[in-house]
Amino acid sequence: MAGIYVHIPFCKSRCIYCDFFSTTKLEQRSRYIEAVLREYALRRRYLPENEPVRTIYIGGGTPSLLETSDLAQLLHTLPTNEAIEITLEANPSDVTEANLLGWRKAGVNRLSMGVQSLNDDLLRFIGRRHNAKQATDAVQLAQQCGFDNISIDLIYGLPHQTMELWQSDVEQALTLGVQHISTYCLSYEADTPLDKMRAAGTVQETDEELANAMYAYICNRLRQESWNHYEVSNFALPGYESKHNSSYWDGTPYLGLGAGAHSYNGHSRQWNIADLQTYMQQIASGNVPCESEQLNETDRYNERIMLGLRTSRGIQVTDELQQKAQPYIATGKLRLTDGRLIATPEGVNILNTIITDLMRDE
Repeated sequence: MAGIYVHIPFCKSRCIYCDFFSTTKLEQRSRYIEAVLREYALRRRYLPENEPVRTIYIGGGTPSLLETSDLAQLLHTLPTNEAIEITLEANPSDVTEANLLGWRKAGVNRLSMGVQSLNDDLLRFIGRRHNAKQATDAVQLAQQCGFDNISIDLIYGLPHQTMELWQSDVEQALTLGVQHISTYCLSYEADTPLDKMRAAGTVQETDEELANAMYAYICNRLRQESWNHYEVSNFALPGYESKHNSSYWDGTPYLGLGAGAHSYNGHSRQWNIADLQTYMQQIASGNVPCESEQLNETDRYNERIMLGLRTSRGIQVTDELQQKAQPYIATGKLRLTDGRLIATPEGVNILNTIITDLMRDE
């Protein structure tokens, strides 16, 4: 099994918290898709031989800004014949009946919508292009057009976001009838407008205790509704766990296409240059502008810990790992179940510390 990730870097505007590679040069979209397909022709043998591509994820940026004809060309060229999950990230303001029907015709069978919040004041503050009504309308319209595998993103720990506002977001999300929710604590990435606002003192970072309480609320609330908390930031109704994202956490090989995209084939990692013009020019010349690293046994061991402990399945325990983990097992931060080491809710709050302590030194 293998996956393909396609990075679409185009946005109409940038949110104040975002540090992903993106550009507002929308006139370059068709040329960029041609470059992505050329890159696929150059790199299709990066994945292990005879590994069927089962998942394709089109992320960004804002992939829903693509012309439906460009999206159709992309998916017509990529190996979709054995794919069981094809995800498109979408901004709610781009969701129209014509787009939805075009996406379905192109082969998309899963939508991931960047809702972020269902409070208009918070949406305006972070620079989103949609409001709460557009978000709920977008979900309902997608359902009417036949999409029955929809994920939404929610952010907690936003400036001015109280526990009451967060609880309202979660409760409204539960009424939408979606199958998957990803939730993220706001982070202040270097050089973003939000980080500069914090440095200037115009916004204050959410208190850690409040942020932890917000996270605990959504975990408990979704558990009450029988959702599966299958990864630290991800919840799904049974059977609707993201197959593509799960591949990142269990070591499945994937090919990343596009400027800024990352790839992994079990032995190496590769990342493309995050520059639109250089990427397209180099690909047109038959070169893939990227850097790569070979992973040694220690690298792979540490990655298994770093990624596996984020999931509800945890990681297979070894003598070495159990010895290092013993203090956390004794304090209830980790538990051993059927030979696997799993983070408890208390452990998730300090997961980065636990992971660092369990990893091997280089």
